[in-house]
Parts: sequence; C-alpha cells; structure tokens
Amino acid sequence: MKKTIQQLTFVVVILGLMAAGLYGQTGEEAPENQKLAQSGFQFLSVISDARGAGMAEAMTSLETGSSALFFNPAGMANMTELVDVSVSTNQWIADITHNTLSLALNPAGGEYGVFGLSVQSVHYGTFYGTRVTNTELGFENTGTFELSSIALGLGYAKRLNDRFSVGGQVRWVRQDLGESIIPSYVIVQDSTGAAVQDTVGRSVYNELSPLAFDFGTQFKTGFKSLVFGMSVRNFSKEIKYVEEGFQLPLVFNLGISMNVLDFVEDLGIEQSLILSVDASHYRSHAEQIKMGFDYRLMDVLSLRGGYMTASDESGFSFGVGVCYAGATFDYAYTPYGIFDKVQRMTARFSL
Repeated sequence: MKKTIQQLTFVVVILGLMAAGLYGQTGEEAPENQKLAQSGFQFLSVISDARGAGMAEAMTSLETGSSALFFNPAGMANMTELVDVSVSTNQWIADITHNTLSLALNPAGGEYGVFGLSVQSVHYGTFYGTRVTNTELGFENTGTFELSSIALGLGYAKRLNDRFSVGGQVRWVRQDLGESIIPSYVIVQDSTGAAVQDTVGRSVYNELSPLAFDFGTQFKTGFKSLVFGMSVRNFSKEIKYVEEGFQLPLVFNLGISMNVLDFVEDLGIEQSLILSVDASHYRSHAEQIKMGFDYRLMDVLSLRGGYMTASDESGFSFGVGVCYAGATFDYAYTPYGIFDKVQRMTARFSL
C-alpha cells in the first residue's frame, strides 16, 4: 500500500509541475497587455476530432491512430491495425463547418513505420461584398462571394524501440479569401475646375499556399502506463497577402498521460481511466493548460471530459464514444459562451 501511495504521489507531482510551469501566463498574474505575434490561417488551430475535443485537446501523449496527425504524428507509431480511417465534422461558431479526414497505413506491422494522410477543409458560407466609393453612401455592393481553406498532409511515424516513437507531417495549406480592392485617394478636378477628392484602387486576389510542418515524439517511461509527449505544429516561413507579413499559428505542446487505474489491482471488469495533461505555448495567444480524462468500460463505452485554461469562451468540454467490431463513433459537446455551443462528431474504422 505504501508503494502505491508513493507511485501515485510521483504522478501527481509531475502533473503539478507542468501546470505550475505555465501558471504565470495562464493565471491571474498574467500581464494585462502581453504582446503576442501575429499569425494567420487560424483554421489550422481548430480541432474537429470528437475524442480530442471531448478531452479539451489534451492529446499530445496519447496513441490515437490516424487522428494523431491532428495532434502529434508520433501518436500513430504504435498502431497495430493494418488500416485506420477517421472522418470528422465540426459545427463551429458562426455557422462555419470544419471537416477532416485521416488515414493511416501500417504495411508491415510497424517494421517500416506507419504512413498517414490528412485532409482538413473549411466551409465559411456566403458573404456579401462591398467596396469604398466616393458616393453619398460611401460604398457600393460588389455581389456575393465565398471563401475556402484546405490543408492536405502526408505523415510518417516510427517506433524506434519499445519506448520511444517519433513522427512528422508536411502539409500543403491553401487559403482563398477572394478578390479585394485596395483603395487610394487622389485629388482631381470636377466639371467646374474645383479640386475634389476621388477614390481609385487596384484589384488584388488574396490566395496563399504555404507549406506547414508538424513533428513530435512520445516516450513510454516504463513506470506503469506513464507516457510523455512533445509536438510542434504549424511551423512555416513568413508569408503575406498585400503588405504585412505573418506566419501560421505555431504551437509547442508538452503532454503527459497515464491510466490511473493501474494502481488498482482488482478491477473486477475491464475498464480504464486515462488522465492526460498538455501544456501549450502559442505564437498567437496566451499559453494554456489542457486537462482531460477518458473513462473506458469493457472497450465499448467511453465517457470523456476536459478543461482548458485561458480560453475566453470555452472552458469545459464533454464527450462520449461507442466502439464495436473495429468501428467507433465519438461525439463531443463544448459550451462556447456567447456563441452557444460547438458540436463535433467522428467516425473511425480500423482493420
């Protein structure tokens, strides 16, 4: 019993140190006017995977099959199935829909590693365009237009030994914000010869297609099921539409997870309780601590919950999953303040 208490204390201390490491940024003592770098292509920061969303995105140290391409590519290195496919839909705020697909192939039981493919697409809906003019209203309608964003990725992960895994992904990312007019003002003469101000402009088509790089590692400590993970996502060069340059939403993640029921010797029935904690450092906003749990009963039913710090609208999240004969359906619900709620659904297939 004494040994069990010591082991549990060790895990609690590790989790506490990770949380304390970012408290200065996520707690009440964070500076009020903290300067953060500008970034674009924010759709890359949105998670559509329902299991990950239900656990507040604390997924860096977990093995998640092909879905690991959206968190930490190293998380698919220990996949035992030949093929794993995941399809997700995310009813995001402002009637924006995010859809993702991931596929992982394990051709030789991990001997040559695991190969992955990921797709992320966004539908923003229809917008009404206007442009500045020198009229009584000050503008004119330019009709309707639609925006689009997509990311296509190729990933690879390899188990280097029974404890250490690595993975990476390169993604071609495209964002089309349509055509816009860059206005400028000139002085001209009217019919009476008087000097008046007029508006002219040049047409610009706003489309960029940079490359983004993700990579990560996972390390099984050998202490029960304790795992550490690290990932870097959305690394890119600086890009720009017209004048100001920016980079993609770079994020560094450190994670730790464990099945805490490892400390219980006689469970009676097959069950597990995974606790996972991530510490995330962003280019575009304040650091966050993400904490999630996944209680699984008989490898059939999963109940999930999580909490994310330093989030203006979302904090708590909830989820459920049902698994049968290699097929899994996951659902996540996230209250989102003035935006009401966000719902995500994921279907997974493995063979």
